[in-house]
Amino acid sequence: MQSDARLMIESDRPPAGTTTVTAPYDGSVIAELPVGDATHVDEALAVAAATHADRDGWLPLHERIAILKRTAALMEAEQEALAVQAAREGGKPLIDSRVEVARAIDGIHLCIEVIRTEQGDVIPMGGTPAGAGRIALTQREPIGPVVAVSAFNHPLNLIVHQVAAAVAAGCPVIVKPAEDTPLSCIRLAELFREAGLPPAWCQVLLTDSHASAEALVTDPRVAFFTFIGSARVGWMLRSKLAPGTRCALEHGGVAPLFLAADADLDAAVPAAAKGGFYHAGQVCVSVQRVYAHREIARTFAERLADAARAQVIGDPTSAETEVGPLIRPREVTRVHEWVEDAVEAGAERLAGGDPLSETCYPCTVLFDPPADAKVSTEEVFGPVVCVYPYDDLDAAIEQANALPVAFQAAVFTQDMDTALRVYRRVAASAVMVGDHTAFRVDGMPFAGLRESGLGIGGIGYTIADMQVEKMLVLKSKEL
Repeated sequence: MQSDARLMIESDRPPAGTTTVTAPYDGSVIAELPVGDATHVDEALAVAAATHADRDGWLPLHERIAILKRTAALMEAEQEALAVQAAREGGKPLIDSRVEVARAIDGIHLCIEVIRTEQGDVIPMGGTPAGAGRIALTQREPIGPVVAVSAFNHPLNLIVHQVAAAVAAGCPVIVKPAEDTPLSCIRLAELFREAGLPPAWCQVLLTDSHASAEALVTDPRVAFFTFIGSARVGWMLRSKLAPGTRCALEHGGVAPLFLAADADLDAAVPAAAKGGFYHAGQVCVSVQRVYAHREIARTFAERLADAARAQVIGDPTSAETEVGPLIRPREVTRVHEWVEDAVEAGAERLAGGDPLSETCYPCTVLFDPPADAKVSTEEVFGPVVCVYPYDDLDAAIEQANALPVAFQAAVFTQDMDTALRVYRRVAASAVMVGDHTAFRVDGMPFAGLRESGLGIGGIGYTIADMQVEKMLVLKSKEL
């Protein structure tokens, strides 16, 4: 068991208490970690605000690049340890946690690429007589203290997207990791410090209460708030932000995948299985609703059910495991209740549907649940995929668009016009053709629409959010 009495903030005060981190698979205790109260929050914010206010002490571009390079090298030296830790604390299988660590390292390199090349613009000034004799340019400055609140499902890579981006942007950052998965975040902060980042530039704070966490987020010293988690919490916190605090929110969706009658099922079935059952469905763009043309719907659903039954479910730290536990036992209970309600209302259960243990739920396939069932209208965040037969594609798209959430979507078809019809008509920020809804690389824009989020994620976009383009206008008779 890991035990650490230190708070990772610039404070001499003792912690306000401790929190216990347990493994979601078997409930074993992994760590006892200190937590901070409202006074610790104030101290951390004071340090961050003072660090930003000292403009002579800002980290120059070359120094930020050097720190990021060294951090990536340190991460590469302990990739397997980082993957095992992420798998153990978050429940994502080791095979996928290894991929997450590789993505996180690449994300550090993406930060370097962005800040090396994107530092400002030249603004045209001579288009009108008023602008004659002037030249204008912009340079990027850090926006100010960043507060990052993160989610459990990608305990290392999400921290890179929020915290490494802040370091790259030149902003002091205070991060509150998910209470279920703080260890990956803490280790990354330690690696940043080992790489030469002064402690004031990256503080980690687990809070003793929701009130303390809210005080951290809503303080007027916060320049930018980045949140990944539930829509209920994210939108509530946004409503309480201090005037002038900018924010980005990333919530979940109920991702739709469309199968035309000509879809290649040999490609669609494994893609839907991966996109739906990856990390036990605990992904904000996980495949949840599959709209399949009636000619192929039953065949597809039965083949997907076969794939569901073939998944190896168990200990996430085992190299053979393909699907791990849900993050908490109560989530198993909730997902099962939703599945049972859908079956009672008329859905056909083709695979899964009965808890394997207090912590693991089987990969489940439901055929034609009612449109008003919870599995059809709310984010399951579990390994459940619903298949709906359709006769008219436009009607299926209209049904998919009827929810207040919208994120990523996908379509399988051999016909370009069909693919483009889905692309043009579905409510989504991104549409994958020939792939599942959960596809992502870390440099691409990643944006929840409607109630699914606010702003655009992705390394470069986040760095831009954390900076201000400050303009300089020079007047000269020589221009």
